[in-house]
Amino acid sequence: MTGLEFSVLGWIVLGVAALAVGIAKTSIGGLGALAVAGFALFIPARESTAAVLLVLIIGDLVAVALYRRSADWAMLRRLLPAVLPGIGAGALIMAFIDDRTMTLLIAACILVALAIQIVMRRRQAHVPAKAPHSEAAPPLGTTPNLGATLGTGFAAGFTTMVANAAGPVMALYLLAVRADKMRFVGTMAWYFLIVNVAKVPFSIGLGLMTTTTLWLTLALAPAVLVGTWMGRTFLRRLPQHRFETLTLGASLLAGAVLLVRGLI
Repeated sequence: MTGLEFSVLGWIVLGVAALAVGIAKTSIGGLGALAVAGFALFIPARESTAAVLLVLIIGDLVAVALYRRSADWAMLRRLLPAVLPGIGAGALIMAFIDDRTMTLLIAACILVALAIQIVMRRRQAHVPAKAPHSEAAPPLGTTPNLGATLGTGFAAGFTTMVANAAGPVMALYLLAVRADKMRFVGTMAWYFLIVNVAKVPFSIGLGLMTTTTLWLTLALAPAVLVGTWMGRTFLRRLPQHRFETLTLGASLLAGAVLLVRGLI
């Protein structure tokens, strides 16, 4: 990427992608993978990872400012130790397979995770519910299984290293543990701010963050900020069940887009 010479269509797609990043960071997390695909359509794959990373960090900062008190730090402490091995595995795999194979692998991971989540939700729907006002009724949030937590951390580290596409993985995990929408966005905000900032030195070391990348990020920053405002507005108005449905739908769409991109 030597300059900001994009077609009108290119600027529109990049602008919409930046808008989707803002919405994803403050409400519907699955939209983040759609933004990744949008950037990769008009920017070479390696350079696009750095451009997306900087745009993501802008959204992360806004999300943390808005929802910093809603994060589940006990969950974060369990998730983060598995991220570095996931990042290392992603870097190792990238050395041996091409971009198309990697895209198909990421799409498969997202779609498999989505299928598992749908099956789990259907099974839960057949379990007799307790009275809504009963003192014995379980809370909305549940304690995550350690194996699932470490697996999610590893998968998120892997996918964020190869394509900045860990959003759907984390979204499906937080839905699986029945995180309410505020706990969901607060935990996502802190998790990805920590992980994305940690990735910056690697991108600089690989020579992917150029002056042009910084200018592109600056040009797209207003779209990200508008997206964060839209996402916050959506979150306030969305009932919990619609929030979960939209998150699942966005994850499905993200996986489908990446699958089609890998097959074309």
